[in-house]
Amino acid sequence: AAVRSRAEVDATLQTAKLNPAELLPAVQCLSFGPQAGGECCLLQLEPGLCAELEAGRSLVIRGEKDEHAVLCSKDKTYDMKIADTSNMLLFVPGCKTPEELNADPASCNIIHSQIAGFSKNYWELRRCRPKLKKLRKLLMEDPYEGPDSQKDQTSTLSKYTTEDLLSLIQASEEEILHQLQVIDACKIEGYWRILDFDYEMKLLSHVTQLIDSESWPLSKVPLCACLEELGSLEPREMIEHVLLSYGRKYVDDGEVFFEMREDKICRAIARMLLQNAVKFNLSEFEEVWQQSVPEGMTTRLDQLQGLALVDKSSRPETIFLLKVEDLPEDNQERFNSLFGIREKWTEVDITPYIQDLCAEKQTVGALLTKYARSSMLNGVKVFNSRRPIS
Repeated sequence: AAVRSRAEVDATLQTAKLNPAELLPAVQCLSFGPQAGGECCLLQLEPGLCAELEAGRSLVIRGEKDEHAVLCSKDKTYDMKIADTSNMLLFVPGCKTPEELNADPASCNIIHSQIAGFSKNYWELRRCRPKLKKLRKLLMEDPYEGPDSQKDQTSTLSKYTTEDLLSLIQASEEEILHQLQVIDACKIEGYWRILDFDYEMKLLSHVTQLIDSESWPLSKVPLCACLEELGSLEPREMIEHVLLSYGRKYVDDGEVFFEMREDKICRAIARMLLQNAVKFNLSEFEEVWQQSVPEGMTTRLDQLQGLALVDKSSRPETIFLLKVEDLPEDNQERFNSLFGIREKWTEVDITPYIQDLCAEKQTVGALLTKYARSSMLNGVKVFNSRRPIS
């Protein structure tokens, strides 16, 4: 390519009616290099993600062929979206900014630079909720029914390691590991498993019956004694897992104890009672529920948020199972599903079923403003769908 002279540069400035005195003396002349036609992708990163890369850590793009790609750091997930620009973006290795030219008065009067690539768009990142619903779905394909289960010994269904889940779930590693804790998954022979609910209740029943027979306080259940007494009935690691799921572990005087979590145990027993009934008379349910929980525990309806819903419009009032994890993950689909179940919701009733949809710094109120319409019914504010529900 022909190299421009200073005279040619000055002639171009004159044609463009630009005053050289108002410009920096150094001039950068650009030309397309031999590799300039190669396709380049630009990614716009926030400072925190730049720091991740500069520290030598990786960013990973996750998603199967039928899924919209997300980018994950070690602990956050971002939606990826192409943003078009009106101007062509040029990649010039060694290109000097005005600040750098000002800082170096000895800069050559004319700098010849080659363009290595160009782009008309870039990938824009936006922080999003991790897509974790698929995690439970995968693990529920083959729930663990215990060591004596014939089904587990003959099953041909897939089992998943941490590496498998990292390749299949659109979430960061920390978000996936945290969710595995939330859903009480455990590792069995190197694979992540969810306990079959009936088997989990059987393990919990062993533990609560032992607590009752030994008259231990619910705040101080000894691990060693539980393993010793129940180890002949079930694998010791399963006994410890159910204690970890339904209790808070602590050490006192060198010995490991568990403080049993009343709300979680009451919630699990309510689920067991409700799962085989379409609807349950509320007052009868409350009576049976209180009789079914371990002695010393008190049942309350607020323990069932996101698990069961009370129908106050029926006579007598009824309660039925409605688990938040069974609802769609997409915002609009979630609201469509909820308004299909009930036409009008109070904010108190709907909050447990949409709380998990809130993005960073977003409130339930903001979600309701976007996806629902409010009105007053008998002096109470209620919400219904903004669009017809088929």
